[in-house]
Amino acid sequence: MRSRLVSVIGGSECTADERALAQEVGRLLAQAGVGVVCGGRGGVMEAACRGAREAGGLTIGILPGEAADDGNPHLTVALPTGMGEARNVIVVKAGEAVIAIGGGLGTLSEIAHALRLGKPVVALGSWRAVSPEGGDLPVIQTTTAREAVALALGIQG
Repeated sequence: MRSRLVSVIGGSECTADERALAQEVGRLLAQAGVGVVCGGRGGVMEAACRGAREAGGLTIGILPGEAADDGNPHLTVALPTGMGEARNVIVVKAGEAVIAIGGGLGTLSEIAHALRLGKPVVALGSWRAVSPEGGDLPVIQTTTAREAVALALGIQG
């Protein structure tokens, strides 16, 4: 049986509030029996993995470089790609939904890839997406980890 996965994206550097949200998101996903897939590095990615692992969950890091050792210490599986930021497409493709927490331009690119791929995106203090025509794109804004996880899992599940 295939495990359910949700992609958690965000900055490799983050605030204490973003770190706490990411850790809670990871924990809640693991408690729901859902694995976390991320870029495998620090910041939001590491915090989400820490939360998931502390709750006994699966964590998968899609790493930009060529060494598995470059991943954060909370990864169950570290997949080095040697693809740099191009691995962002794989990160969002792997999950059934995407939860974005904070983040910079790399996170924005992942949100764009997710939307192009038709993946649901839930944002916690992250980017808002507006089309050139002025309408909002389907990025669901929320303020709590519990609601973000419920929305991400409810959309597909």
